[in-house]
Amino acid sequence: MNIFADFNERIIKVVEGLDLKDKDGGVVDLTRIAVEPPRDASHGDLATNAAMVLAKPTGQNPRALAEKIAEALRQDKDVAAVDVAGPGFVNLRLTDGFWQSHLQGVLKLGADYGRSKAGKGTKVNVEYVSANPTGPMHVGHCRGAVVGDTLANLLGFAGYDVTKEYYINDAGAQIDVLARSAMLRYREALGEDIGEIPPGLYPGDYLVPVGQALVKEFGDGLLRKPEAEAIAIIKERTIEAMMVMIREDLALLNVHHEVFFSERTLHANDAAAIRSAITDLTLKGHVYKGKLPPPKGQKPEDWEDREQTLFRSTDVGDDIDRPLVKSDGSFTYFAADVAYLKDKLQRGFNETIFILGADHGGYVKRMEALAKAVSGGSMKLTVLLCQLVKLYRAGEPVRMSKRSGDFITLRDVVEEVGRDPIRFMMLYRKNDAPLDFDFAKVTEQSKDNPVFYVQYASARCHSVFRQAAEQLGEATFDRASLAANAALLTDESEIGLIRKLAEYPRLIESAAQAQEPHRLAFYLYDLASTFHGHWNRGTDNQDLRFVKVNDRELTHARLGLVQAVSDVLTSGLALIGAEAPAEMR
Repeated sequence: MNIFADFNERIIKVVEGLDLKDKDGGVVDLTRIAVEPPRDASHGDLATNAAMVLAKPTGQNPRALAEKIAEALRQDKDVAAVDVAGPGFVNLRLTDGFWQSHLQGVLKLGADYGRSKAGKGTKVNVEYVSANPTGPMHVGHCRGAVVGDTLANLLGFAGYDVTKEYYINDAGAQIDVLARSAMLRYREALGEDIGEIPPGLYPGDYLVPVGQALVKEFGDGLLRKPEAEAIAIIKERTIEAMMVMIREDLALLNVHHEVFFSERTLHANDAAAIRSAITDLTLKGHVYKGKLPPPKGQKPEDWEDREQTLFRSTDVGDDIDRPLVKSDGSFTYFAADVAYLKDKLQRGFNETIFILGADHGGYVKRMEALAKAVSGGSMKLTVLLCQLVKLYRAGEPVRMSKRSGDFITLRDVVEEVGRDPIRFMMLYRKNDAPLDFDFAKVTEQSKDNPVFYVQYASARCHSVFRQAAEQLGEATFDRASLAANAALLTDESEIGLIRKLAEYPRLIESAAQAQEPHRLAFYLYDLASTFHGHWNRGTDNQDLRFVKVNDRELTHARLGLVQAVSDVLTSGLALIGAEAPAEMR
C-alpha cells in the first residue's frame, strides 16, 4: 500500500503509452522516474519528475512533455487534478474517494500496514554494541545500541532477513587486565585488605560480586594454583559474569541480540580460523611480505619498522596497507577482523552493517576494503558511526557513577528516566550528529518532549474508544464496520490525517534503504502533531468531534480514522522499541 510506488507504476504506464524513443531511437530509461510528496503541500498530494528526466534523452521540451503526461493522468479515476509547475514538474491532487479507500486498506492490514517486501529477503547482519566485556554497559554504548536495534527492526519490517549480532571482544590485553582486577576482588572476598585499586586495573564495584562468587565456588583454592592456571579460571568466570551483566543491562533497554559471537573462537586451535582466512586472502593475491612506511603524526600500535605480513588493502580502496602478522609471528587485531568477516560471508550474509562509536572512524575504509577482498565484491559492508551523547540534568552536566568508577552506566539512566524516553530520544538526531540528553526535558509532559507527545497521541486514541464505548453502549468496535463508513470522512483535516498515514509505507522503505532509523522518530512526531491538531479542531468545532451520539455511522467512520492512527503509532513505536500506551499516568 505504498501510494508513491503505486503512482510511480501508473506514471510509467502513461509514459510507455506515449511511445517515447531516445535520440538514437532506442528504449527510454524509465528508472529515474520518481514520485514524491511535493515540497509545498499546497501544490498537491504527489509530484513526479518524469518529464524532467525524460526530456533531454528524448529531445523534447520538458514542459511540453509534462503537459502530455498531465493530460493522460487526468483520465485516472483517482486523480482529482493535475498541474504542471516550473520547468516541468507534474503535481497531482487525489480524490477524497482515493483517500477513503486507502484508509479502508490501512484498517484491513492493521499491524501489517507499512510492512514491505522491498528487502527481497536479503540476508543482513547488523552488529551493534559489541562492547568489551570488562564491565557494565555505559551511556556511551546506549546510542549505538538503540540505533542498531531500531535499524535491524526496520530492515526486518521492510523485508530483509536480519540477524542481530554482538561481537564479544573477549581476547586481548583488556581481558588480561579484567582477570587481574577480578583476582584482586577475589582476594578481597577472602578477607585480604587490598587497599586502593592499583592504576591500570578496573576499579568499579561491579567486580566485587565476581570475587565473592569465586570464593563460593573455589574457596581459597585458586591461591594455591599456579598463577597462570588461576588467572585462566578467573578469566573464564569473569567473562561469563560480565556477559550476564551486559545482557541484563541491554534487556533493560529492550535490546536482545540473536547471536553473541566470541572473538576467542577465532583464536582457538592455534588460531585456525585466522590462519585459514589469511591463507584465503593470500591465494587471492591480497597478502604480501613487506615494510610499511612510517605514518604521519602519531604511530599506531601495530606499526613496526620491520618486514611483516601485510594485507594489500590499498588495492581495494584503503589508504594504507594493513599488517596481519607481526615480526614476532603474533597476529594483529586486524587479523581477527579478517577471520570474523570471512565467517559472516560463510554464514551467507549479503550485507553486513557495523554500528560503531565516532572514535572508530579510522576503521571504516579498512573494513570496506576488507569486505571487497574477502568476498570478491559480493558482500556489501556499511559502517555507521554514532556521535557522543552528553548527559545533562536541568542543563547541568551529570556526574559519574559510583558503581562504575569512571562513567555513567546505562542502568543508571534507564532507572532514572525509563526505557522509552531513552530509545526515542537517541533517535531524535541522526546518528552522526552530537546529541544532548537532558534528564529533565525527556521526562517533562509537554509538546517540547517528543516521546511524550507521541505517546500522548497513542493514549488519546485509546481514550476516544473508551469515550465511544461509554456513550454508544458498544463494548467493542469491529474493524470492518469502522472501515465500511470511510466515505463519510470528507473534512479537509480528516483527509489530511489520512495523507499523513499514507506516508508510512514509503517512510519504512526509505529509512531502511538509507539506513537512517531517525527518520522513523521524526515521522511519528509529525503524525502525532497532525493528530493533536485534528483533535484540537474538534475541541473548537463540535461537528468535528470523533463521537457523535446522534450519528453512529459517522462516529464509526471517525473511529476508523482514530484506529488507523493508533495502528501506525503502535507499529512505529514498536520498531523503535518503545510502547504505545493506552493511557498516560
